[in-house]
Amino acid sequence: MQDDKNLSEIEIEDQTIIENKELNIWEALIPVVLLMMMLAYNIFLADGEALGEYSNQFILLIGGGIAAIVGFFNKVKARLMLKEVWENLRSVFVPIMILFLVGALAGTWLVSGVIPAMVYYGLQVLSPAIFLPASVIICAVISIATGSSWTTSATVGIALIGIGSALGIHTGMIAGAVISGAYFGDKMSPLSDTTNLAPAMAGTDLFTHIRYMTFTTVPTLIITLIAFTIISFSIETTGNTDLSSLLNSIENTFNITPLLFIVPLAVIALILLKTKPLIALGTGVLLAAVFAFIFQPNILDGLASSKIGSIVNAIFTDTQITTDNEKLNDLFSAGGMKGMLWTIFLICCAMVFGGVMDAIGSLSRITKALLSVATTVFGLFASTVISCLGLNAIASDQYLAIVIPGKMFKKAYQDKGLAPENLSRTLEDSGTVTSVLIPWNTCGAYQSGVLGVSVADYFVYAIFNWLSPFTTLFFAALQIKIRQISDK
Repeated sequence: MQDDKNLSEIEIEDQTIIENKELNIWEALIPVVLLMMMLAYNIFLADGEALGEYSNQFILLIGGGIAAIVGFFNKVKARLMLKEVWENLRSVFVPIMILFLVGALAGTWLVSGVIPAMVYYGLQVLSPAIFLPASVIICAVISIATGSSWTTSATVGIALIGIGSALGIHTGMIAGAVISGAYFGDKMSPLSDTTNLAPAMAGTDLFTHIRYMTFTTVPTLIITLIAFTIISFSIETTGNTDLSSLLNSIENTFNITPLLFIVPLAVIALILLKTKPLIALGTGVLLAAVFAFIFQPNILDGLASSKIGSIVNAIFTDTQITTDNEKLNDLFSAGGMKGMLWTIFLICCAMVFGGVMDAIGSLSRITKALLSVATTVFGLFASTVISCLGLNAIASDQYLAIVIPGKMFKKAYQDKGLAPENLSRTLEDSGTVTSVLIPWNTCGAYQSGVLGVSVADYFVYAIFNWLSPFTTLFFAALQIKIRQISDK
């Protein structure tokens, strides 16, 4: 979820869905098909560099240009397209600021010893045999408590990536476990934006929605935990000798003390107290900077000509701390705010494409086409799932993947005699959790940037996320827990 945007800030529930009677379904699909073809060529045939380092970003802009041409041919004014693009860009202002702060957080938590301390103690507590399922559970608990998958990844997730990497576990597996747990908690937490948004769109109340989600969400989590348990027994990890070497290297480089945990605990406490994410993460950066002066003066002296210069570099640019262990050298590096620029550019370009597609009426036309073929109850559920998945890819924003199908399909569910919680659950099972599986979606770009793992590397291991839509369709096909309006 783009959880760190408050609903009141973006007023997403009041968003108007633009329709264009001049546009037919084939014209609506032209930008989508061409975009997918260009992205497929770039990813699979050009190793992601068909147009240089920022290939995906430029392709999204080209896709937006194609959509604009389609719009001009269908009497859509440039002013309307620019307005929608601006609204989209404005809606991601807070997430972009959060990304900058996460970059600064990673840098300052590194030089202050917070991340090394997490890795140091985590290596002693988390056994390799249970690491992956334990990561799922830890992230699920934190995410339920905070209502934020984004914050969970930016704090606990970063630490788990470090610990797992030191154990020799593939980072894609670790990221998949982190994301699976974070999005389970995100879905089920009453503090989560999307958990409030989905029932609002469908016409049911929050706690009815959460109770009804447990029927599909809990079995999906159980299957995810079983899968990660099996994976844990099939992978090779480093032995005790290697762990001793890693622990000694961390001790020799940093001043490790439990007091360093004050920083992440303070951030989590602020979030639990419903402090705005920008304030909570900003506090984490400032606290870490102070702790760096107190606990890691030698580290700061070795990174720049002055301690303040080292802190500034950690916040804004690259930081590399060298130890006597090569594996740790790769781990103890951070890009600061500068390291987030690629991800931020990707999000902005995706918002341009999504804004133009919305302005020309393409999103509405594609959703209506799906709705028109939904003649059965299962067909209605399947159309909702496809619509949410498609909008996550086309609009690049999971809020729109909930709002647009929610508004378009609400009456169809009523006409079939289905209680609104059927729709709200399906919106979450297919809209909220799959956003992180699209590289150019704001959620996919964020998680990839924060965890330092590409979507392609963690996609298969984000088991909870890709399994959820199949679970909801399985329940619909077998008519399990499909509540009728009369049942209420």
